[in-house]
Amino acid sequence: MIKGKKVLLRTIQKKELDIVYRLICDINHKGPYWHLVIPSEREFIREFENNGFWGRDEGRMLIMDHEENYLGELLFFKGLDYQAGYEIGYELFHPSYGGKGYMSEALMLFCSYLFACYPINRLQVNVMKENIGSRKVAERCGFTYEGTMRKATFHNGSYHDLDLFSILREECPSLNSLIKQK
Repeated sequence: MIKGKKVLLRTIQKKELDIVYRLICDINHKGPYWHLVIPSEREFIREFENNGFWGRDEGRMLIMDHEENYLGELLFFKGLDYQAGYEIGYELFHPSYGGKGYMSEALMLFCSYLFACYPINRLQVNVMKENIGSRKVAERCGFTYEGTMRKATFHNGSYHDLDLFSILREECPSLNSLIKQK
């Protein structure tokens, strides 16, 4: 578990698979930017049984407040084979959690953790151009805008531009410095 000022990050436990699956799939309460693909329940459980949602090239952590309420999730995964580092995805489970600094703190802790544990030099996020909140989170965490991929994703019935942001190892605070700030 990684404890920040406002959030806790931790992997998913078997006993909460049903709860987390419902939260991930409940697109009616997420606002306009929900998962591009919702996994089947069988696929979701099989992935957990296979690796507990944590492996060398992909993983998932919950974002919780200090009372252990489920706020959202963070994911990392290997993008294209020729790219160094990982891509990160993140979401809040309900729009009412937005604007409180939860995601900014969670993303910063998550990036610092990945840099502390893996020999990577780069992390990146792709943000739908219209998703101003997600863009602000990336910028607040020190990610640099690198460009726009035109009409790169299909979501909610139409194509959207994706803005690409990255952060390099030397631009990210160490995990120890973030944890000691509590």
